[in-house]
Amino acid sequence: MSPDVIAQLAPTGVLRAGINLGNFLLVTGRSANGDPEGVAPDMAREIAARLGVPVSYVPYKTPGELADAAGSGAWDIGLIGAEPARAETIAFTAAYVEIEATYLVPAGSPLHSVADVDRPGVRIAVTARSAYDLWLARNIKHAELVRSGSLDAAGEQFVRDKLDALAGLRPRLLADVQKIPGARILDGQFTAVQQAVGTARANTAGAAFLREQVEALKASGFVAGLIARHKVQGLSVAPAG
Repeated sequence: MSPDVIAQLAPTGVLRAGINLGNFLLVTGRSANGDPEGVAPDMAREIAARLGVPVSYVPYKTPGELADAAGSGAWDIGLIGAEPARAETIAFTAAYVEIEATYLVPAGSPLHSVADVDRPGVRIAVTARSAYDLWLARNIKHAELVRSGSLDAAGEQFVRDKLDALAGLRPRLLADVQKIPGARILDGQFTAVQQAVGTARANTAGAAFLREQVEALKASGFVAGLIARHKVQGLSVAPAG
């Protein structure tokens, strides 16, 4: 292994992995010592093992906060959705898993398909700076995005302010729809969030190593095994990059 890879990805002798605690599919619990557990922490641990160094987790409440710390020295790798806005400061691998994003609509809604939502006068509740919010900000032309600071807050605002649609990851919406009488989830998706591993753009050797390892972990069945082990529904292994 190139010394540059170690120097870029583990300059302190430890792989410091930025973890988004807000993604309930990829972080499903805590260990006895308080470390995050789930698919994303296990991916980071395996990458550290392949580097031959220990792993240390750097938790963030939201993906936006994690992305903001890119290049600051706070973390060596970050596990979040790969989006063009984030790619300005982060060199991403291809996705290792995908998560379908769609809409929940209230009882009696005239919206029947994903395509119906982008219309003048439609107000969409969304979690600010989530990967799907970034996608919507680039692609929604007519509807209004109404942002909240967390998943729970977006759902609460959707109900309280009688908004027209709630954007989210399908697995979370499957839980939300049970709490809102008459609500339904639209078929299909407006995007699939590409969960990837990233490092600061300056880390060219480290980024190349990460790309190779993520492809190997997908091809070997390791990623599929993590999804099964943590019993996560709504995640699928991403295609080869």
